[in-house]
Amino acid sequence: MSAPSDPIGHAEERRPASDSGVRGIGVDLVHLPRMRDVIERWQERFLRRVFTDGEIAYCRARRDPTQHFAVRFAAKEAGLKALGTGLRLGINWRELEVRRERGQAPVLVLHGRSQEIGRARGGGDRLLLALTHDGDYAMAQAMLVAPDATAPPR
Repeated sequence: MSAPSDPIGHAEERRPASDSGVRGIGVDLVHLPRMRDVIERWQERFLRRVFTDGEIAYCRARRDPTQHFAVRFAAKEAGLKALGTGLRLGINWRELEVRRERGQAPVLVLHGRSQEIGRARGGGDRLLLALTHDGDYAMAQAMLVAPDATAPPR
């Protein structure tokens, strides 16, 4: 009997239902007008405290930087929820970095203490992300998965 296939016709490897590889999930929603107000009030002080140089450059290169800052802020909040820590245990905002390579899905890369905690909780060095913004809102979902959960089937 052949292995089940996905909609594109690739054979897929099934994981036991008891171990999906998911170690944590987080979600966050940001109101864009509030983010705009925070950026206007605190300017560089806020941006440098929360975002990496790469994130700041990425957002500033866009037509409306605020929506990109907002969705990255939501991603960091969602990532902290997936790690189960919030901003405790020695984690700071800049240790969670949203990266998106051209043609690839965005990921939340962990550094420093957040990376240690992610590994200790059975995850890897990065979290899977889903990001969106529409109207006055930006939303992110982050998923901490076991390092082998995203590896292609053998």
